[in-house]
Amino acid sequence: MAKNSVDIELIEKLADLMEEKGLTELIVEEDDSKLRLSRGAVVAAAPVAAAPAPAAPAAVGAAPAAAPADAAKHPGAVTSPMVGTAYLAPQPGAANFISVGAKVAAGDTLLIIEAMKVMNQIPATKAGTVTEILVADGAPVEFGEALVIIE
Repeated sequence: MAKNSVDIELIEKLADLMEEKGLTELIVEEDDSKLRLSRGAVVAAAPVAAAPAPAAPAAVGAAPAAAPADAAKHPGAVTSPMVGTAYLAPQPGAANFISVGAKVAAGDTLLIIEAMKVMNQIPATKAGTVTEILVADGAPVEFGEALVIIE
């Protein structure tokens, strides 16, 4: 990829590949450029900086309503124990583990976070009712980010 230019043909080919393979996210790095494609959103290519700069969160199609900044401090918040990609279902096309209003028991699987090609089940920390799901399927998550609220 040439510096500060976008290869539309490459993006279209990568989007077709994502659709064909059922991928939700694809990252391509070449020289000093990085392109991240996420189902429902495209983050434009940008030069890689020597010092990390804070990145704005990418919009993911059908993302849940924005959570309050202090959602992780909510007493019923289940937070991410790692950085990775959140999946709400055990596999593509399957029913989600949970939905808003669902009753869960302590230890029930709420979602999966993929980190380094390993699928990690995230359990409910307590029994209760799911009142909010704060992440979208296929969305990247950070350590400590609130994922679900159980009351």
